[in-house]
Amino acid sequence: MVQSRPSHLLALTLTLTLISSFFLGSRAQLSSTFYDSTCSNVSTIVRNIVQQAQSSDPRIVASLTRLHFHDCFVNGCDGSLLLDDSSSIQSEKGAAPNNNSARGFDVVDNIKTAVESACPGVVSCADILALAAEASVNLAGGPTWTVLLGRRDGTTASFSGANNLPSPRDPVSTLRSKFSNVGLSDTDLVTLSGAHTFGRAKCAFFSDRLYNFNNSGSPDPSLNTTYLATLQQNCPQGGSGDTLNNLDPSSPDTFDKNYYTNLQTNRGLLQSDQELTSDSSLASTVNSFASSQSTFFQNFGSSMVNMGNISPLTGSNGQIRSNCRKVNGS
Repeated sequence: MVQSRPSHLLALTLTLTLISSFFLGSRAQLSSTFYDSTCSNVSTIVRNIVQQAQSSDPRIVASLTRLHFHDCFVNGCDGSLLLDDSSSIQSEKGAAPNNNSARGFDVVDNIKTAVESACPGVVSCADILALAAEASVNLAGGPTWTVLLGRRDGTTASFSGANNLPSPRDPVSTLRSKFSNVGLSDTDLVTLSGAHTFGRAKCAFFSDRLYNFNNSGSPDPSLNTTYLATLQQNCPQGGSGDTLNNLDPSSPDTFDKNYYTNLQTNRGLLQSDQELTSDSSLASTVNSFASSQSTFFQNFGSSMVNMGNISPLTGSNGQIRSNCRKVNGS
């Protein structure tokens, strides 16, 4: 005789099934062909404008890639980072990790204007960020990958969520937790950190490592001494915290594997970078990428797809903003 399951177990099974269906459904609704019949040239439009911006500002491709990261880690990939302050919204742009740091919003505006001209009311700002990140990485010499599309734009922002983004001072345990909380693995953590192979960081984000690491009154002992001397020259005590420094001193505007070879010689600019070598399993991935650029590139594309799948709004949820800076009708 087969016994029936207790009712509470049936309820639990049904709940888990519904949760699973929700996440699988959201993921399944993103597609590489989403705009094929409604805006087939959207990728070309985005790439052309990113390329134009890069010609006058080589740093912009790193900045645009960062916007996609900072958007997806807060409320999912919904374009919330792009919203300006309003009577009902406290913009994520003012949160500590973004304030006077996140940039490229004008380029996103230019892309949106061009896309609206070609395909009005069709392409979301969230998808523009995903496409701009892929174009940026590839134009800087990095890999290409198939961007999944079909996200819709959120109508709210989260200032508190933006203040809890992965931080340049986070230890490994905190980084792991923040990535795990959005469904990303240890491999994704090491791989996506590799985006620091291009771009810049202000002295304010790491100057404590140079003079007073963990309130010790001394520099971070993990810093390469020659690199330390260079950074102290660039960021003197009491100097401007706004001075920019190359995240990758060897090839600052090129997307390559040098970020990982820098870590092997203790030349990680941010504490969160060098922390990746403090854990044996993470260090193993660092070493793998340092020895093979093709392995890093392949993983980077996969991890960007994983990140782009964080809680997308699809179907009838959210909206397609006509202006990426404000909610429709506001």
